[in-house]
Amino acid sequence: MNRFKILFLSLVVALALASCHRESPQVAFNDPLLTNRDTTVNPADDFFRFANGGWFKNHPIPDSERSNGIFRTIQDTINAQIKDICVKSAADNQAQKGSNVQKIGAFYASGMDTIQIEKNGITPLKAEFARIEAIKDIPSLLQNIAYLQRIGVDQTFSFYIGQDDKNSSKYALFFGQGGLGMENRDYYFNTDPETVEIRKEYVKHLQAMMQLIGEDSISAHKQAATIMKMETEMAKSSRKLEALRDPIKNYNKMSLQQFEASTPKIAWNQVLAEFGISKADSVIVGQPEFFKSLHQMLQTYSLNDWKTYLKWHTVNTYAEYLNQDIASQNFKFYSTVMSGVKVQKPRWKRIVEDTNSRLGELIGQIYVDQYLPKGSKEKLLEIGNNVKAVYAERLKNLDWMSDSTKTKALHKLSKIVMKVGYPDDWKDMSKLDITRNSYYENVKATNIWWFQYNISKYGKPVDRNEWSMYPQTYNAYYNPSNNEIVVPACNILVPGFEGRMPDDAILYGIIGGSTFGHEITHGFDDQGSQYDELGNLNNWWTASDLTQFRMKTKLIVDQYNLFEPLKGKFVNGDATQGENIADLGGVIMGLEAFKKTAQFKNKTIISGMTPEQRYFNAYAYAWMVQIKPESLAQQMMVDVHSPAECRINGPLANIPEFYDAFKIKPGSKMRQADSLRVEIW
Repeated sequence: MNRFKILFLSLVVALALASCHRESPQVAFNDPLLTNRDTTVNPADDFFRFANGGWFKNHPIPDSERSNGIFRTIQDTINAQIKDICVKSAADNQAQKGSNVQKIGAFYASGMDTIQIEKNGITPLKAEFARIEAIKDIPSLLQNIAYLQRIGVDQTFSFYIGQDDKNSSKYALFFGQGGLGMENRDYYFNTDPETVEIRKEYVKHLQAMMQLIGEDSISAHKQAATIMKMETEMAKSSRKLEALRDPIKNYNKMSLQQFEASTPKIAWNQVLAEFGISKADSVIVGQPEFFKSLHQMLQTYSLNDWKTYLKWHTVNTYAEYLNQDIASQNFKFYSTVMSGVKVQKPRWKRIVEDTNSRLGELIGQIYVDQYLPKGSKEKLLEIGNNVKAVYAERLKNLDWMSDSTKTKALHKLSKIVMKVGYPDDWKDMSKLDITRNSYYENVKATNIWWFQYNISKYGKPVDRNEWSMYPQTYNAYYNPSNNEIVVPACNILVPGFEGRMPDDAILYGIIGGSTFGHEITHGFDDQGSQYDELGNLNNWWTASDLTQFRMKTKLIVDQYNLFEPLKGKFVNGDATQGENIADLGGVIMGLEAFKKTAQFKNKTIISGMTPEQRYFNAYAYAWMVQIKPESLAQQMMVDVHSPAECRINGPLANIPEFYDAFKIKPGSKMRQADSLRVEIW
C-alpha cells in the first residue's frame, strides 16, 4: 500500500537491557557512521554519497539482488533466523497436525522438494485451465474471474474489503482498476527507449509462457498479441500513479444496483456471491471509467480471447511455484528484464521468504519468543512518545496556521494510536490445512485463506486492533482510517552496535526520525491531512489554512520534480509527495526530540562528530541503499517512495540545522534558497 514505508535497519543484541541514560565504559569499535562515509565527497554537494559512499564501494550489489545496503544486510540476517525456524519445524516429526510448527515445516518442506515439483510440471494448473476452457458465456466468464480472484490470481480488476473512508466504523466493498501484467499503466504507453524495449520483451515473454503451458508457437504468438492488446486497453482506462493518491476522487460510493446499471453486462451480485458475499447494499468504486471500459471489453473481445487472458494470468500468478522452466522464464522477464537481476537467489532464500510472507503470522509468534530482544516494545514506545510530544510543540508554534485549525490538528495528533512491537492477539489460522504433498497446493491454500479472511470481515464490527504487518517485518505504516501508526518490534534494532546501546543521535535519527516522525507526519501529509481524528474523510481545515498548506506542498512537489536519479528520468513529485512530506517532517521531529537528550544538551562529541553531525549521519544511515539502474527505473515508475538518495538529500536540503552542522553555504547543492525552502510541520 502506498501508506507504507520500507525501513532499512538492523540487528542489535540485548538492546532492551540497557537504558538511554546508562553509563558504560568506552569500548573501541568500528563506528559505522565513520566507516560508511566517503570523505572524498563534499557533503555540501551530495550528502547521500558522503555519508554512505564508503560502504557502497566495499559492497557491490550481488547479481542475485536488486539492491544492496542496510535493508539487504538485515534481510539476510532475518532470513537466516526464519530459515532456522523453518528447518527446525520441518525436522520436527512429532509436531502435532495443525500446529504452527507443523504448518511452517510442511510448507517449507514442500517448497524445497524440487523433485516433486519437477515431476508435477504444469499438472497443478490443469484443473484451473479446464475450468477456464468450460466458459460458455459472460455469466460463466464472470464466475471464473471471481473464482480466480479467490485463489489469488490478480486479473481484470481489483477487489478488497476495508474501512469505509467516510465511515471508518464500517467495512465496505472496494472495486478498483487492475488486470495488468506489468503492474503500472505507464509501461504500456511511455515512449522512452527503455520502456519500449520492456514492452517488446513482455510480448516475447507472453509467447514463451503460453508455449510452456502447451500451446504451439503459432498459437502462442497470436495469444501473446491478444493479451497485450487487452491489457493495453485496460491500461488506457487506468489512472496514473499520482491520480490514485487522491482519496476524494477515488471514493465513488454507490448502491450495488447503480454499479450494475453502469455496467449492465456484469451481474455484480453474482460476482459477489462467488466471493462468498450474499448481502451487499453498496460498493465503493475507485475508478468508474475503468469499469465502463471493462464492460465494453466484455462485448468487444471473444470468449476465446478472455480464456487466453485468464490462462495467462493464472500461470503468471503461480509461475514461481511451478517447475524450473516456467519459474526461470518468469524470472527472466520480471527480475532480469525489468529489474536488472541476473541470477536467482538460492532456493532456500526464496522458500524462506515465501514461507514468511504467507505464514508470517505463525512465524512471528516464534520469532517474538525466541529472537526478539526483550523490552523492545517499551523502548519503541519511549522514543515514539517523545517524538509525539515534540510534534505537539511544533504544531502549537506554527506561524502559518490559525488557532482554529491548530486546535483540530492537536486533537488529531492526541488521538493517534501507536501500535508498537507485536499484536496482543494473533490471527487464527487453525483452519488452514498445509501438507508436504504439493508446494502449489499449499500456495493456493494460503491464497484462499487470506482472501477468505478478508471476506469474513464484511458485516462485522471493525477490528481496530488488527495488525497488517508481522513483528519480523522491517517496515512501518500509518493507517488513516484508524488514525494509527504501526511499528513492528524489529525496528528497534540498529546495525553495527551489536552488544551495545546506540547513542541517542542514532536512536533518534533512525527510529525517531525515519520511523516514528515519518509515520506520524503521514497523518498530516497531502493524503492523511484529509482524514479527521476518527479516520474519516472530513475537511477539518479553514479555507485559508488549506490554501497555505497546499502552497507548501506544491513547493515540495517542485523540488522533487528536479531530482534526476537516472539520466533523463526525473522523480514524479506529485506521486511521491506524501512520502516526501513525511520524510521532511520525520527528520525535523526526530531532531527536535533529540535536542531534549543529555547527549545534545551536553554537546557530546562521539567519533569526532558533534551531536548534530551525528544525528544527520544517522538519518542517512537509515537509507543507505544502492540500487541497480533497471530496478531504480522500475521503482520510479511504480513506487510512491522517492529513491533513497532523494530521501536523504531532499529533506536535509531544507533544514537550517543541517546547514550549520556541515557548514553548507548558500548556493550549494545541499542548501535550498530561502525562497524555495520548505517547512510544513
